[in-house]
Amino acid sequence: MRLRGKSALITGSARGIGRAFAEAYAREGATVAIADIDLDAAQATAKAIGSAAYAIRLDVTDQSSIEAAVKAVEAKTGGLDVLVNNAAIFDLAPIVEITRASYEKLFAVNVAGTLFMLQAAARSMIARGKGGRIINMASQAGRRGEPLVAVYCATKAAVISLTQSAGLDLIKHRINVNGIAPGVVDSDMWDQVDALFAKYENRPKGEKKRLVGEGVPYGRMGKPEDLAGMAVFLASDEAEYIVAQTYNVDGGQWMS
Repeated sequence: MRLRGKSALITGSARGIGRAFAEAYAREGATVAIADIDLDAAQATAKAIGSAAYAIRLDVTDQSSIEAAVKAVEAKTGGLDVLVNNAAIFDLAPIVEITRASYEKLFAVNVAGTLFMLQAAARSMIARGKGGRIINMASQAGRRGEPLVAVYCATKAAVISLTQSAGLDLIKHRINVNGIAPGVVDSDMWDQVDALFAKYENRPKGEKKRLVGEGVPYGRMGKPEDLAGMAVFLASDEAEYIVAQTYNVDGGQWMS
């Protein structure tokens, strides 16, 4: 029960990695806001988790939605202790085919959504005066470029940079900002990734997913549950002295 009495908000948590985090936080004693643009799915997830979870509709590209979500958590639990910036989207294309619309959408969700959600949470935590934890979801894609994934890689590199800057700025308020960089994780998003690689690399569907899984030193793709331990740790009192770091949880794919 390392998170007993804590109030958490996890963006994009109706499914996938976010849901695995919400389930782990609830097991560890936290009350969790399942914040997602798909309210029906968020409500279903909250119901499945039980009384420790509740649903909030959140669009991280809409400032009023961000502010309303934080206020909803304050009203429900008295304040926000932990934010996990998990909401993200993916796209890929060769450099000569990248569209401005795709670029703007990815940066709106993955970067601006992370920044302004972080900002709103930090303002709430500072006003409350009890510190807090903010965890940003980066990616191994933010550690290096890829031929077809330029924009997504750039967004996740930006998340790592934001984590460093925000961590250094907010620790004076006893708000610890850190990040998690997953590798390849078997989830709904990776089914979309696989379909896009099939299109641009002329592969049968499922082949890219199989190949990247075989390429992980651990021997398989990650599962959302593989990341939950780090998410719990970074939200707990055990991570008090950890500031502005992004941890690789990827089965050995990236070493830093």
